[in-house]
Amino acid sequence: MPIAVVAIGGNSLITDPAHQSVEDQYLAAAETDHHIAIMVASGWNVVVTHGNGPQIGFILRRSELARGELHEVPLEVCGADTQGAIGYLLQQNLLNDFKRMGLPERVVTIVTQVEVNADDPAFEHPAKPIGAFMTETEAGERHRVDGWDVMEDAGRGWRRVVASPHPLRIVELDAVARLVEAGYVVIAAGGGGIPVVAGPDGTLVGVPAVIDKDHASALLASELGADLLLISTSVEQVALNFGQPDQRWVDHLTREDARRYLGEGIHFRAGSMEPKIRAILAFLDAGGAEAIVTSPSRIEAAMAGEAGTRFTSLTET
Repeated sequence: MPIAVVAIGGNSLITDPAHQSVEDQYLAAAETDHHIAIMVASGWNVVVTHGNGPQIGFILRRSELARGELHEVPLEVCGADTQGAIGYLLQQNLLNDFKRMGLPERVVTIVTQVEVNADDPAFEHPAKPIGAFMTETEAGERHRVDGWDVMEDAGRGWRRVVASPHPLRIVELDAVARLVEAGYVVIAAGGGGIPVVAGPDGTLVGVPAVIDKDHASALLASELGADLLLISTSVEQVALNFGQPDQRWVDHLTREDARRYLGEGIHFRAGSMEPKIRAILAFLDAGGAEAIVTSPSRIEAAMAGEAGTRFTSLTET
């Protein structure tokens, strides 16, 4: 059976500022999971990854508000918390879908560590957006009062930013691979994985950072030998000249096309589509055959070649 790694954005579980509760996220997860269940029913082995940008920001804020009464939660532990919580939402919804569809009820969430380099320059230059969107005034106040690093995020508002080192190794890869081979849908590398560094003797220790979910998903897909990397996001297709009068949606990009457009620096916004394109290129460069970017509701149509943007290593479509 072919293997697909399906990467779900953390923002896709929060449809708008009025629907941020756990119940709202559960319902959003149910909608996305239904389309993943259809992939499984059609013969795919699926590994699910997910983002955690908004959710990890909420946990950090709760920790800060409780300062003086409770211990603060380190950033990497916040990431572990989101793996469990979001994994639970996805896992339960998939199990319920499988029961209704008469499929084997095999879903498991793995708390996943991802090794990074302790000397990664990202630790000196925080750039990964987390938490809720803010106005410029609110962001300035957080920077002044709480010492947050903040930046404008792809024209959508201001957000807190933290270090985002490059993923080097999926620590629990063997467990993921064995479960996939046994027919389980595996939810892994949530939020990009818990960032850890290895000491001289190989022992691991967590570090305060958030790994980009798409880059970790591409690494996991490559190490599993996946046939497909599918990135589920808020738009149905990738656009060239995004946000400009001459914006153009595209159905297919070769690896060479994607690399050329990325190099032009005007098509894909940092913190939004750019990391997805870079992750897809890393997957294709490592031998991956195909990647797709589309919205959750269009997954089936994209798999049939009727929606989304398809990326391939070969020049022919």
